Amino acid sequence: MIVVGVDEAGRGPLVGSVVAGAVILPPDFNLPELTDSKKLSEKKREMLYELITEQCQWAVGESTPQEIDEINILQATMLAMRRAVENLNAKYDQVLVDGNRCPEVDNCTAIVKGDLTEPVISAASIIAKVTRDRQMSALDQQYPQYGFAKHKGYGTKVHMEALKQYGVINGQHRFSFSPVRRAAQN
Repeated sequence: MIVVGVDEAGRGPLVGSVVAGAVILPPDFNLPELTDSKKLSEKKREMLYELITEQCQWAVGESTPQEIDEINILQATMLAMRRAVENLNAKYDQVLVDGNRCPEVDNCTAIVKGDLTEPVISAASIIAKVTRDRQMSALDQQYPQYGFAKHKGYGTKVHMEALKQYGVINGQHRFSFSPVRRAAQN
């Protein structure tokens, strides 16, 4: 049976895309350290990311800040997940998604805390998190004054102070999130 694991990264931040990973593990793939990406060090995530991308079928999908603003973060997350599964371009029997709802894909089961219990979802979690973290590092290169490489776009004190001092970044900040909306009005 071919199972696709799906998870997302970036629902909570004030900036950037929400990114979903989709992974199919080969039958002989066994990494006992696979778990929720947030429970791993950055170094461990990077190492596992390399193994997963070398040995597994995988894809990412994302929804832009503009899509998040247009359809809301939940719907944008579902869209990113569906895109990740579609970008795999693979036949599968089942999709397992971390969380309590499924995107519009066939044969889907949502599993709360699935990234802790299902290795295939853990692998997708790592793909999504590393991809999004790399996007935040790239954005940090463009806008170093915001500190994106450190806080990954979350509404930390540093980020909130940067919003006050430098304003919002059109095309990057999520205007439907109230801290960004407030900053844009000032």
